[in-house]
Amino acid sequence: MANFPEIKTGTIFSAGVLNPCGEFFVGDTYLTNLVTSPDEKIGIGSVSFEPGSRNNWHIHHDGYQLLLVTAGEGWYQEEGQPTQSLTKGDTIVTRDGVKHWHGAKKDSWFEHIAITAGTPEWLEPVSDADYDALD
Repeated sequence: MANFPEIKTGTIFSAGVLNPCGEFFVGDTYLTNLVTSPDEKIGIGSVSFEPGSRNNWHIHHDGYQLLLVTAGEGWYQEEGQPTQSLTKGDTIVTRDGVKHWHGAKKDSWFEHIAITAGTPEWLEPVSDADYDALD
């Protein structure tokens, strides 16, 4: 976790633990489970991404995902759409069934709160060639 304190300065939540879903990510990410709804259908967690790390393409079935960017700089992309640059204060709404990915920029830590409902289907990694072409 080299230079991790640089992103955690002034943030609310701890870094958490090495993401237990790490097999679906490129690079290291850290997860802090914050709260689950009383009916256990919605989970809220803080995810911290090391520079260059990102999750695989994935789809949320019978649900959605809301992202609230809390620190650093990152990327978000829905299949067939341009990649969006993200910074602190940005928000993303991913609707049910939309294939997408998100993660840190090459030279920045990235942190977001994820509010997730439904079941994720993890797909292929974002290719290094596609990721490296982002600027």
